[in-house]
Amino acid sequence: MLTIKRTLTTGVLVLASLLGATAFAQDKVKMGLFISSSAMPYFIAKERGYFAAENLDVEGIPLATHPLIIQGLVKGDLDAASNLLSLEGANINALRPNTLKYFSINCQNKKYQVEAFVVPANSPINSLKELKGKRIMSAPGPGNLFVAKGVLKAVGLDEKDYQMQEQQMSVHVGAMQANQFDAAYTVEPLVTIMTAQGIAKRLETGVIATHMLGRDDACAVLAGGVMSNKFMDERPQVAERLARAWARALKDGNTDPKARELLVKHMNTAAAIAPIVPLSYYNMVKDLKPEEVSDFQKLVDQGVAYGLVKQKIDVKSMLKSY
Repeated sequence: MLTIKRTLTTGVLVLASLLGATAFAQDKVKMGLFISSSAMPYFIAKERGYFAAENLDVEGIPLATHPLIIQGLVKGDLDAASNLLSLEGANINALRPNTLKYFSINCQNKKYQVEAFVVPANSPINSLKELKGKRIMSAPGPGNLFVAKGVLKAVGLDEKDYQMQEQQMSVHVGAMQANQFDAAYTVEPLVTIMTAQGIAKRLETGVIATHMLGRDDACAVLAGGVMSNKFMDERPQVAERLARAWARALKDGNTDPKARELLVKHMNTAAAIAPIVPLSYYNMVKDLKPEEVSDFQKLVDQGVAYGLVKQKIDVKSMLKSY
């Protein structure tokens, strides 16, 4: 009788242990990262425990270009991405409908500065029009090249009027310091790093909103958080929890200046300048205003006209509200 009781007790303990492990095991999510200030929501959610609070283990996987992020989402190696370039997302959805959806959108403009043209600190250049005949470095990938060229086209420069070469973000500071280029189209926090170190000066910021959308306060949707349709369809509850954690991170990014301290740890930014690095304005898709959706559509339509986005697409078909 004693042996039976011990066996039953052991069985109950083992079953309880298995059930406990199942109940508390975190769901794994793989998220692609393009390391720039627009990836901040991932680091906020990770460092402040917002993923953990939703029982999620979100692995951030840095990738050098947005096409590599697209590749990972298509192949199923990634479930989501922190800051996928909007034009890359539009193109893959035009070619392969229902590949991914944006569940958050980053607005950048003259107030919420992310992108800028910069020139060496001692350069005599004072306007974008003066970049005619110059060697220009650009952030990498077709989408970044498109907007860099699109801005210059808007001020009257054709592609034949300058030389442009894309470079990985990791070399931007060094290339400007070595005077390898006359100017650069680059993004935060590199813009602030260069200017703070006396390597470069801002030529103009918020250039996409001002020159491609026609208003310096427009919502230039260059990036946002995405999930693959496969992930949302197969793991809907996990996707909802990811969105909840993300919304908390976006709120901190918009309202808590201390969030910028994470730039020091994750983006090689000096502690002295982290507080002044500009960030985009983060929106969950459910909070977007009609005008912001319209601005998004206008930028994508320009991408279609240029040939970067292969077919016309309604951006509303790319948005998912949580």
